Amino acid sequence: MEKQQFYYDNKIVRNFIYASIVFGVVGMLVGLILAFLFLFPNLTSGISFLSFGRLRPLHTNAVIFAFVGNAIFAGIYYSMQRLLKARMYSDLLSKIHFWGWQLIIVAAAISLPLGYTTSKEYAELEWPIDIAIALIWVVFGINMIGTIIKRRERHIYVAIWFYIATFVTVAVLHIFNSFELPVSAMKSYSVYAGVQDALVQWWYGHNAVAFFLTTPFLGMMYYFVPKVANRPVYSYRLSIIHFWSLIFIYIWAGPHHLLYTALPDWAQNLGVVFSVMLLAPSWGGMINGLLTLRGVWDKVRTDAVLKFFVVALTGYGMATFEGPMLSLKNVNAIAHYTDWIIAHVHVGALAWNGFLSFGMIYWLVPRMTKTKLFSEKLANFHFWIGTLGIILYALPMYVAGFLQASMWKQFKPDGGALQYGNFLETVTELMPMYWMRAIGGTLYLTGVIVLVYNIIRTVRQGAPVENELAEAPALAVISPNRLKGEKLHSWLERKPVQFMILTTIAILIGGLIQILPTILVKSNIPVISSVKPYTPLELEGRDLYIREGCVGCHSQMIRPFRSEVERYGDYSKAGEFVYDHPFLWGSKRTGPDLAREGVKGKPFNGGRDDVWHFNHMYDPQGLNEKSIMPRYQWLIKDELDKSATQDKMRVMVKLGVPYTEAEINNALKHMDEQASKIEANLLANPDIKKSFGGNTTTPLKDREIVALIAYLQRLGTDTQVKK
Repeated sequence: MEKQQFYYDNKIVRNFIYASIVFGVVGMLVGLILAFLFLFPNLTSGISFLSFGRLRPLHTNAVIFAFVGNAIFAGIYYSMQRLLKARMYSDLLSKIHFWGWQLIIVAAAISLPLGYTTSKEYAELEWPIDIAIALIWVVFGINMIGTIIKRRERHIYVAIWFYIATFVTVAVLHIFNSFELPVSAMKSYSVYAGVQDALVQWWYGHNAVAFFLTTPFLGMMYYFVPKVANRPVYSYRLSIIHFWSLIFIYIWAGPHHLLYTALPDWAQNLGVVFSVMLLAPSWGGMINGLLTLRGVWDKVRTDAVLKFFVVALTGYGMATFEGPMLSLKNVNAIAHYTDWIIAHVHVGALAWNGFLSFGMIYWLVPRMTKTKLFSEKLANFHFWIGTLGIILYALPMYVAGFLQASMWKQFKPDGGALQYGNFLETVTELMPMYWMRAIGGTLYLTGVIVLVYNIIRTVRQGAPVENELAEAPALAVISPNRLKGEKLHSWLERKPVQFMILTTIAILIGGLIQILPTILVKSNIPVISSVKPYTPLELEGRDLYIREGCVGCHSQMIRPFRSEVERYGDYSKAGEFVYDHPFLWGSKRTGPDLAREGVKGKPFNGGRDDVWHFNHMYDPQGLNEKSIMPRYQWLIKDELDKSATQDKMRVMVKLGVPYTEAEINNALKHMDEQASKIEANLLANPDIKKSFGGNTTTPLKDREIVALIAYLQRLGTDTQVKK
């Protein structure tokens, strides 16, 4: 058959690579600043948009969606064209995808530091940006599907299977987790509340890791590792088992992020079972990748790209062994809320995602510029300093995690009281580990800067090939039915529509079985009659808590352990959170749990009055010099914006919160009354009165700090257990 000539689009691949490198440096630099904020909490004091709570979601979004996201698209656009023997379906769609994605990243970089956030982990962006993400993702999908349809290669290779699963699943996850009712242009509330919101969020959060940070990289691994090693993939049969078992099982595992919480036990147990099962397909992929290198291990000693790939696959294996282990309840009881989880996440992110991306970049750029890599020695230096950085980052965090868990749970020898009742005693012991983490992060970022220099020099010495000539015969028309002797999966590989439908069914089953009963079966969330909606002032205070990212350091979920009940109060119940849009259970305790903060009389946590909260926000180190909480002095200075309070209450009514029309109409009056009481408590303190009582322009009761105090003093009081 006569061959057709066509051109691969290298320009779009180049653009995504450059964007990945730039945003990688930015995202990791923000992460390094966060690491140093643990050591110097007032490093950015007084600058609200550079505070820890606002920078943390910027860091996670930048490294996940900007650095890793752009690397994914570069890998997909390069490999897909060559695997399908076709240029991308539409150059226009490619450009819209690229520039649209970069605009979304810029919107995130502006909005998150300004405090516009939903607080939902890995899904913090507000509703207009969510819509933009969905639209650009559809553009990407149309371009991908169009290319598959016009392909010149009959069978779609295993890498394409993973790309299809990525497109379908991320679309489903993003849309369902982003259901929210807007209050204004940059404010919305999740349609889910409490337990249901937590389940949907971690169904999304866990599977964002699965289908944004894992499946596309597995697809890239199946293309680039055999290509660089010049070896066929180890086992085609294993790749089939790996793919279908992974996408089916992964989607069930989200509840393992919520063990021992108020989530119903049946949902927790389902998450545990499928998480343990997940080990098999995950390691199947790792083994398939590593064994592809059989016979070429001698090249690993000298080839920097293969070094990056080997450590990436090893990091993937470590992280995917640790994930199922962490889902075991006895292990999770130790690790959850500690720095162990930070270590786990970064082994996956820095080794698997980072190193696979670096290896791909080092291999692609010389080929798209018709030259050799400027310096193999610098690439090897990057590999070793990056590997050392990962070790110095992860190991101290594992130690910190075990130390936190053991100190939090330790009782005195007589068994009567906690050995370390003051939460700050634990934090103080962690400082050496936080120093080592900052050093490890610095080394890793140094390696990335070396990559930047190496790539710039490589591009300058080469000649970019934006349109690469290729040729392949057109695809002959054959029967849509299975041919004689053709195996089922071989037939499926030439039927992309049916393949996509089966993939969609496989990923929907787990989510539907877990989420629908939690939402529809009312007995999953037992009613607690004493739980009432937040007052208007408390609602505004809760939004300030969300804006400042307090959920990044403080949980609001007391697990049914003796040590936690002794420290924080009665364990949390599902019915407490029915009016919480969104839920704020948190996933890390840099500071103490706040679920019962308003309850007085607890021995170690709580019982703190309005004056203490005011001083703690103004100058935490003034209360205890060892505190690592940053100052939030703008809360004391800034006036509370009440212009949208009634609109917020009306949106809450649509979500099922039982505010009456009279309560909404009288909201401002009620806010003034509640704020005046807090103001009186504060001004009874001579120091506060002297410093802040004389400002008649903005009375103390009208400042943001009063609303936040109202919210903190409300926490836990609806379900107070009298001992």
